[in-house]
Amino acid sequence: MDKSAIIISEVSSGNQAKAEDTALWKFNGKTILSQVVDSVTDLVDEVIIVASSKDQADTYEKIVSDAKIILCEEDCKGTLPAALQGFESAQGKHVLVLTSDSLFVSFDVVTLLFDLSPGKSAVVPRWPGENCEALQAVYDRCQALEAAKQALTAGEVDLAAILPRMRGVRYISTMVIEQLDPDFKSFFHVKTLLDLKKAAVMAKPRKSKAK
Repeated sequence: MDKSAIIISEVSSGNQAKAEDTALWKFNGKTILSQVVDSVTDLVDEVIIVASSKDQADTYEKIVSDAKIILCEEDCKGTLPAALQGFESAQGKHVLVLTSDSLFVSFDVVTLLFDLSPGKSAVVPRWPGENCEALQAVYDRCQALEAAKQALTAGEVDLAAILPRMRGVRYISTMVIEQLDPDFKSFFHVKTLLDLKKAAVMAKPRKSKAK
């Protein structure tokens, strides 16, 4: 098995701003979680969803059939412990990490990340200001697992904390990503009802520029 995808529940990531699980919200007739799973199913050999509670896992199992759902056994106060649980469960050498509210996952962007991953400890999109998209990146599973353990032991809670602990990380400029995803929809997360309304606008076809 070569490729896995880990989808971290935004509730399990310790996002205290969320009063409910937005992955269960409907968009165009399907839950956001279902759409995230569908967007990567043809790109990987397995999909793993990290749930934050037994109730959440049970709910996810009712709406998603093409994924393995695991329960975060750590105290999931941040994306790091949830990702660590996913790394431990994954079978693929290269692992894509996403969050459950990533509504517009790009087939082309994910394909690029995987294509660039051989020989690298991670392939991570990075903005000009040095901020990274650690939750829309591909990792070498074994190296990420060890780095995640080290970071968690050091008291870190965010997945991005593993990057300084890994050698051979390849950073991809968002200027490259822009060629495949002009509106950077890949990095859009549905956290509020306003975001859901924005998503409806974003989902409309781009208007061609007048000549």
